[in-house]
Amino acid sequence: MATTDTIGGSPTAARPPVVWNSEEMAKRRKARYGADRRLQIYGMVAIAFALGFLAVLIGTLTFTGYRAFTQSMVTIDIDFSAAELNRDDLMDANWRTIFRQAVLDDVGELSRSEERDYFSMFTSSAPFLIRDQIIADPSILDGRATFMVPMSDPIDQLAKGLVNTDLPENQRRVNDKQVELFNQLKEKGAVTQPFNWALFLNADSRFPELAGLSGAISGSFWLLLVCFLISFPVGIAAAIYLEEFAPKNRFTDLIEININNLAAVPSVVFGLLGLAVFLGWFGLPRSAPLVGGMVLALMTLPTIIIVTRAALTSVPSSIREAALGIGASKHEAIFHHILPLSMPSIMTGTIIGLAQALGETAPLLLIGMNAFITSPPAGVLEASTALPTQIYIWADSPERGFVARTSAAILVLLGFLVLMNGIAIFLRQRFERRW
Repeated sequence: MATTDTIGGSPTAARPPVVWNSEEMAKRRKARYGADRRLQIYGMVAIAFALGFLAVLIGTLTFTGYRAFTQSMVTIDIDFSAAELNRDDLMDANWRTIFRQAVLDDVGELSRSEERDYFSMFTSSAPFLIRDQIIADPSILDGRATFMVPMSDPIDQLAKGLVNTDLPENQRRVNDKQVELFNQLKEKGAVTQPFNWALFLNADSRFPELAGLSGAISGSFWLLLVCFLISFPVGIAAAIYLEEFAPKNRFTDLIEININNLAAVPSVVFGLLGLAVFLGWFGLPRSAPLVGGMVLALMTLPTIIIVTRAALTSVPSSIREAALGIGASKHEAIFHHILPLSMPSIMTGTIIGLAQALGETAPLLLIGMNAFITSPPAGVLEASTALPTQIYIWADSPERGFVARTSAAILVLLGFLVLMNGIAIFLRQRFERRW
């Protein structure tokens, strides 16, 4: 017996029964399954494109920057028994003459112009590097000693195969005599290319063969320390108040909207704020990690507040109700139960926020953290640079050696970012609870 449908009490025509094994339904099922497969293919293609671009980025940086992780060094043998040195006043000794005489012994007689070309093959700070080693260990002066000093940037490029010696002499930075002298040193086994520890242990320098990241790494450490000490407690306190104590009215709604908007404000705006307020009004020292950390703390605060509020709301309400039911006050329920259970998610969001702050460049440039600093800062009030601004400085340098060091510094920065995100993922998987 056919059934009828009624609309508004009046009978309507009976709908034909659905035949699931009909040809029309088979076409519909085929179309739906095809749409599902196409969606999966689109997703895999998108992932492949993303991974491909990431591989191109990492591959390009590695291909350009791997040479910076080695440095061409020359071995020099010096006989101090023949040198006239006053052991009580080593700082004022004529180290340039001692160094020049030692390196001339390896090549024999040269004209004055050839000597000038030969000496330029070594870093200009070579005599002072030898002096510092001797001051650190005066027992070296008892006889012959062997030192390893960096070669200058043009010769380092020659040793790494980046100088085309087939070009005319006036089209390259290394002349024919220098190529000949380099080959002599190489045949004697005096030229080596060990791992460039100076890239991590030296501060910045105008000479690529001596430039390093220790000042930038130290500055980034102080920067993130100040940022964490300000943004972490303030962000958690603000989130707890807004989530647990603040009344729901237009004023608190306006605060929440502004917090969400501040999380999307370009970082250069915070740099302008720091330039006007911290440097202009408060008179804090320019280029100091204290100012940079305060600026980055302002930028990180909205992220920490949003993450903390989400973590607090993710804790089941039954835990709060149980704590209140056994006589705990509201603040005891929050600080003894709710906050500890939400802390893994809060720490994860905080680390990700600090990783984002570590890669920021624009606000640090505006407060002057791109100065030329030749020694690591010893505190938050001393002038310093950071890893992003150091990369900016090197990328703007004309010397060929800074090209590889710029890519190497980017790889180091990416390594720190990957490490921080890895720690965040570990904390989330290790301590996060599922309800």
